[in-house]
Amino acid sequence: MTSVPASVDEATLIAGLKAGSESEYRQAVRLYSSGMLAVARFYLDNSSAEEVVQDCWVTVIDAIHKFEGRSGLKTWLHRIVANRAKNSLRRSKREVSTDFSDSLEPELAERFRPNGRWSVPPKLRIDESAEALMENDALGDCLDKHLSALPETQRSALILYEAHQHKSEDLCNILDVSPSNLRVLLHRARQKIFLMVENFQETGEC
Repeated sequence: MTSVPASVDEATLIAGLKAGSESEYRQAVRLYSSGMLAVARFYLDNSSAEEVVQDCWVTVIDAIHKFEGRSGLKTWLHRIVANRAKNSLRRSKREVSTDFSDSLEPELAERFRPNGRWSVPPKLRIDESAEALMENDALGDCLDKHLSALPETQRSALILYEAHQHKSEDLCNILDVSPSNLRVLLHRARQKIFLMVENFQETGEC
């Protein structure tokens, strides 16, 4: 999961887009497409999501002149994609299937007592920093595999929140979900990644 580099001068990028700079346009596509795809995949299958993102980039050429800077460029782009994806969803008469009834994965639920305390505490080792863990190529490959296996809604919410660093309020507006539903999506996704990392540290296997 990659986020937009802090070194990117957004004002310069926006000015270049408005001026029709091809190089700035290519840079924007490179920087923001992954996040836009994550938004689209919240609503659509991967193929349809890719089409929506491609269509949105064509729209951006003209729409950028209407950009007033009331939000960040990334948030603005993600809202365009969300609106396009929702319209596509309505046309196809499909609905996003998101069940918020359960809060814990079964594998984790069994490890809590009724009073909410651990009956089987986490076995994560603390002798490895987060940086050291993420430098482990095998763990990185395993993480990618498990992220891909997450339901689209959970993966999109997690990537947009953690990697693309949207604030909860902005993300709720972009994805059109309530704060409580967003918390459930993030909670479930993190549980599954938590179990994966724990198993990897215990067994070395994905």
